[in-house]
Amino acid sequence: MPLRRRLAFVAAAAVGVAIVLVAIVSYMVVRHELRAQIDNTLTAQAADINGSLHDFGSCRYQLPAPSPRTGGPAQYSQLVASNGQVICSSNPQLPVTASTIAVAQGHARSFLSNANVGGTDLRVLTLTGELNVGGQSQPVAIQLASSLSGVNNVLSTLQVILLLLCAAGIALAAMLGRLAARQVLAPLAEVAHAAEHISQTEDLTTRIHVRADDEVGQLATRFNAMLDRLESSRAAVDESVRQQRQLVADASHELRTPVTSLRTNVEVLLEGGALSDEDRERLLSDVVEQSEELSALVGDLIELARGDQPIESPDDVRLDGIVEEAVDRARRNAPGVEFETQLEPVVVDGVPERLLRAVNNLLDNAARHTPTGTKVEVRVDTTGIRVRDHGDGVDPQDLPHVFDRFYRGVNSRGRQGSGLGLAIVRQVAEQHGGSVTASNAPDGGAVFEIRLLVDVESAGADSNGRFAGGVESADDHVESAKV
Repeated sequence: MPLRRRLAFVAAAAVGVAIVLVAIVSYMVVRHELRAQIDNTLTAQAADINGSLHDFGSCRYQLPAPSPRTGGPAQYSQLVASNGQVICSSNPQLPVTASTIAVAQGHARSFLSNANVGGTDLRVLTLTGELNVGGQSQPVAIQLASSLSGVNNVLSTLQVILLLLCAAGIALAAMLGRLAARQVLAPLAEVAHAAEHISQTEDLTTRIHVRADDEVGQLATRFNAMLDRLESSRAAVDESVRQQRQLVADASHELRTPVTSLRTNVEVLLEGGALSDEDRERLLSDVVEQSEELSALVGDLIELARGDQPIESPDDVRLDGIVEEAVDRARRNAPGVEFETQLEPVVVDGVPERLLRAVNNLLDNAARHTPTGTKVEVRVDTTGIRVRDHGDGVDPQDLPHVFDRFYRGVNSRGRQGSGLGLAIVRQVAEQHGGSVTASNAPDGGAVFEIRLLVDVESAGADSNGRFAGGVESADDHVESAKV
């Protein structure tokens, strides 16, 4: 059964039950009040009789009665002796029961009862009295009765009216419940239609109009929010897939040259022939160099692929300790370059190994573009890391692309490198909630900055200011990136 029909049925049933209960209560109250009027009239006449009657012969006795304004006398009366014999009775004769005889004998109190005589419903009051006959009194039961025909007629009419009201109320409740269910469930129908549309077309741009701030409106709002998240997630997934495909395509292109060159040199060496010792040594040196270049490229590709994974359990990392470790490594690898440091103790949440890789790439890039005998300035403060070299700087047309994968700037062409070092720097910075920028200094040289959310921290370092948790040697843990 559809939900709309079920809601209409439930509403009609609830209203119907309420109407039936009201009708029953109303009928019982009216019935009680009408019968109470007759009972009050009979009781009032019984009080006027006061238990003593005089027989004037031939069952002629006078019963005191209330005035017509207060209900008038009982319509039927009857005297019953203690032996159960009916002494006098109006027409028709009222039924005599054991309770009636007990009242006549004085063993029971007066009572009210219902009786049906000749097809007429009567309300009968039986009370104790005395009949004075010839100066002698004998106990009798006095029965006073009034017809319930008028009351029954009113109640019958009331029953018909209440039944019609119940039927009309239930029908009206069903109709209004159906209309109300249609209005209430309209947003749900929109949700169902939107879900069906999305399942058929995979179009996540569909949104539901929020009509009111109620439960159904909140459902529509949350459904729209879910669609927003799904759309964002799909866009992110599509972008990730696009980047992965681009990375695979670029990597295939970049790997083709060193692999081809390496294969050619190996084939020449395998053929042997009339190679001189000098040529053989040169080819072997080329093979080693190409192997190192290929190994560095593969390492950079692995780092890029691993960098797409979110940081699940970041640690408190002393950023100044990370940078100092990287500077020590850069000094060993580039002895002709002077590294000048200005390191403030700061802490950042992140992964030490990835941060170290990014800093190593920046320092390698700076050392590669700095002439021998000049210096590279390295600074760590509450904004992050700043590395400045004193080389030729970055060509203005290359500045927007220096952090792209496999991009080789004008000043980098002809130098060894994969074009992935700065791409790894940007990825690590963004992974830690920061950013990276490149610019040219006014007096020459390039400036690279990694901006991170850091905390000023003066404690937690050892006597040399290194990271208290320790970082593996850069030469042992991270290969330098070629930019």
